Amino acid sequence: MVLRCGRFSVPLDRPLVMGVVNVTPDSFSDGGRFFDAESAIAHAHCLLEEGADIVDIGGESSRPGALPVSAKEELDRVLPVLHGLRDLKKPISVDTRRPEVMQEALKAGASMINDIDALAAPGALEVVAASQCAVCLMHKKGEPATMQQAPHYDDVVGEVKAFLKNRIEACENAGIGRDRIVADPGFGFGKTLQHNFALLRNLSELSSLQVPIAVGWSRKSSLGKITGRPAEERLPGSLAMALLSLQAGATILRVHDVKETRDVIAVWQAYASHEA
Repeated sequence: MVLRCGRFSVPLDRPLVMGVVNVTPDSFSDGGRFFDAESAIAHAHCLLEEGADIVDIGGESSRPGALPVSAKEELDRVLPVLHGLRDLKKPISVDTRRPEVMQEALKAGASMINDIDALAAPGALEVVAASQCAVCLMHKKGEPATMQQAPHYDDVVGEVKAFLKNRIEACENAGIGRDRIVADPGFGFGKTLQHNFALLRNLSELSSLQVPIAVGWSRKSSLGKITGRPAEERLPGSLAMALLSLQAGATILRVHDVKETRDVIAVWQAYASHEA
């Protein structure tokens, strides 16, 4: 089984690591350290050397409370980085929810679109369908600016699963093959800590979607609530969540700390093979 990402076919016989490159001035995780293109390009190369299978570049913060930026501003941030990385031997993902940004990013060499709106924007399905790129469909409730203000679900696992199933079907109806689709339950996106834990405990229920499952716990505020640590001190909590996610059936781990996450995967795989 492989994930088709443009000119790449990525084997899914082991967990994958997606390394995060935030080209934003207000990222919760790195405080804008990679806001200029040169720093972002260097950081992407570093993540690949540490073992990233995919590099995910974002030009608009989606942290709780974040305000949107214009498509032009997002492109001004992302395109120089894409141009600097277009000869990479690994897939580049672009984290965006705007069809116009998707289109230009794909022209500039992106092989995957990571969309927190799950291709719901008018024209987004068509842009992705017209390419050979992969797409990550994420669940969120509300908008980043307000999504953490008392989110409510009657059945968080059932509602997230139904949403992702619906978006996968919309993709297939638009001509996007299932071998190009990844699903993300959206930990921390319009969800309380209790919602997040319910989803994690029942992550195996998403296996019926028959697509790889991506998870993103790295450095998130949920870990801050548990540990009392600021974002820059959440590595141990992030690694604990990486292990729990692997045990629950995650296929792709979206992380800031690639080298350390690869070690977690190596230990988990060694344990699993000896257990068998």
